[in-house]
Amino acid sequence: MRRRASSRRTDRLSRVSEQIRRELADILRREVRDPRVAGITLTTVELSADYGHAVVFFSCLDATQVPAVAEGLGHAAGFLRSQLAQRVKLYATPNLRFVYDESIERGDRLSRLIDGLHDRSGG
Repeated sequence: MRRRASSRRTDRLSRVSEQIRRELADILRREVRDPRVAGITLTTVELSADYGHAVVFFSCLDATQVPAVAEGLGHAAGFLRSQLAQRVKLYATPNLRFVYDESIERGDRLSRLIDGLHDRSGG
């Protein structure tokens, strides 16, 4: 019985995290006018069990722009949180922390390495 409750809690946490990601992406696209955050992708949101904190992972096309993007997102965090509170009905709106998601860049680098191996081996 205990396992079921834990599973439901995890499922709900995943659904809420995904809803937060979608809403934040929409707010960034439609309402934030800061050019530093244009063209970014929110890849995932990790929400704490008490819904008090959310780590929002983002990626951008140009890795050299990451510091400027992070600064822009940090500057917009209060606005994003207030807009999120209007869109997602939770007991408390989580504090937002933005972190660059290196997994896409790492995957691309590995893909290029593998392609290089294929080229050298003639495969």
